[in-house]
Amino acid sequence: MSGHAVPADISGHMLDLDEDDDLDVFSKNTCLTDEGPVPNSPSSMVNQYRLEDDEEQQDANAKDLFISVDDPESHITAIETYIMYRVVTKTTRSDFDSSEFEVRRRYQDFLWLRSKLEESHPTLIVHPLPEKFVMKGMVERFNDDFIETRRKALQRFLSRISEHPVLSHSQHFKVFLTAQDLAPHKKQGSGFLSRMGETMRAVANSVRGVKDRPEEFEVLQDYVENFSSKISSVDKVTQRIIKEQREYLDELRQYSSTYAQWAGSEENLSEPLKGVASCAERCCKETEERIQHLSEVLVPALHEYVLCAETLKAVMRRRDNIQAEFEAKSDALASRRSDLDALQDEVDELADRMDKSNSALHVDWSRWRNAMRTDLKAAFTSTAEKNVEYYEKCLAVWESFLVSQRGESISQRD
Repeated sequence: MSGHAVPADISGHMLDLDEDDDLDVFSKNTCLTDEGPVPNSPSSMVNQYRLEDDEEQQDANAKDLFISVDDPESHITAIETYIMYRVVTKTTRSDFDSSEFEVRRRYQDFLWLRSKLEESHPTLIVHPLPEKFVMKGMVERFNDDFIETRRKALQRFLSRISEHPVLSHSQHFKVFLTAQDLAPHKKQGSGFLSRMGETMRAVANSVRGVKDRPEEFEVLQDYVENFSSKISSVDKVTQRIIKEQREYLDELRQYSSTYAQWAGSEENLSEPLKGVASCAERCCKETEERIQHLSEVLVPALHEYVLCAETLKAVMRRRDNIQAEFEAKSDALASRRSDLDALQDEVDELADRMDKSNSALHVDWSRWRNAMRTDLKAAFTSTAEKNVEYYEKCLAVWESFLVSQRGESISQRD
């Protein structure tokens, strides 16, 4: 696995960026005193923004299910190539037959788990999986960076499920973590015709729409649309920033090389030119670190919640479908009194299901939003810390150069 190399330029493979779709930037006036040198560490400024983690520590102490995804192995057959990951589970739950399990799973197995969780709990927010292909036009799917990025995303997916108060107790989740062979379990469930019928009903309900969505879910719908628009915009702008930073890094390297070559032909200016070249080279390293940090910390967090936004939209659609079916049955009950008893049972069942779905989504929404805010706040804070560190280091580099040149000038005059 590659460790600290700057990721390749992915800007050409990601979604097309609208150059005019910029974000508003808010600035805050700051004052720096002229006394004393610029601090080498940003801790004096960022400490006041540190996240409170007492609640997270308490949650960690209460966990009874620990899952890790590691040790990816490539498998090549006559018809396909795929990666198998080791999934290790440690638990203190009494409904498990053992305290530790180890299984091998491929990406399709994670897809099966997620589809089963959504099928069993249509109005709960099931954390998204990484896309099957992360980048458009990607030729080499199984390079080290791709595998490690996917491993982290799969680890996060399982961690989110294990932390969920309902989904973590799903029988499908338990099977996924413990069964050595998933094939027999995948064969179980509704058949093709049954799934086709459910799909057709969902399409019909979607076309029919809901007559009177509860106000709280109107508010949720608006929030989801706004959140999706904003997080997608931030994701695009961040991709553009990374692209521009890579271009700036290339130019800075040329800048450093030019000064280094110039120093060889100017004997009287050799030292100052070499100093500028050295400063530019050191700034290159800091810029490279900053690009890596943005690519490995901020971009994954943003893109994960772009996918979350699509998940939320799907959850809202499924909730609306349940309400649409309830309303359709209610209308049928009012117009066809001869089928009163049978329809009444269906209406009562759907009313109960709608109430439970609304309650489940309401509770899960609050839990998801808190997790989202914590994740993005951590990513933004980490990026801010890195930005402060980056600019302070670059400032220190150029200040040291100025000091050295002033000292040299004084000595020459003497």
